[in-house]
Amino acid sequence: MALSPETATSVKLGIECCRRGDWNAGLQYLGKVTQTEDANLGLPGLFYSYLGYGIALRDRRIREGLKLCKHSIEVELFEAENYLNLARTCLLARDRRGAVKAVRAGLKVDRGNQKLLALQKEMGVRSSPVLPFLDRSNPLNVLLGRIRHSLRGS
Repeated sequence: MALSPETATSVKLGIECCRRGDWNAGLQYLGKVTQTEDANLGLPGLFYSYLGYGIALRDRRIREGLKLCKHSIEVELFEAENYLNLARTCLLARDRRGAVKAVRAGLKVDRGNQKLLALQKEMGVRSSPVLPFLDRSNPLNVLLGRIRHSLRGS
């Protein structure tokens, strides 16, 4: 069964508002969808993704936001924006490792996604340990890593 035209329009407008950064309007549209009979039908993954990130960002309901973002990937695995919103929500949850994993997974779906690449650059990427057979925190790796870093800076 398909979404009603009103619900489809609300989903589309809500996502567009969120993409523009108008979270108040976007969450109003998306919230309206959750109160319709269509809420149990095949909503697109982006709906859950933006709703999840939005409620984590605006309402500080981070745990619920993470669940919705993860669900969005189950619904729509090959949509890079779902990974972007999951990564953003992970950052709100102070889960940098989860955010890095989400960005990497999103870039596997769409290698050239500018927003994912920008977020990856913003978060920074750690270099691999100089001696990969030793732990990153091994004093020798720490020393050699500092030397490598100082050589790259000059």
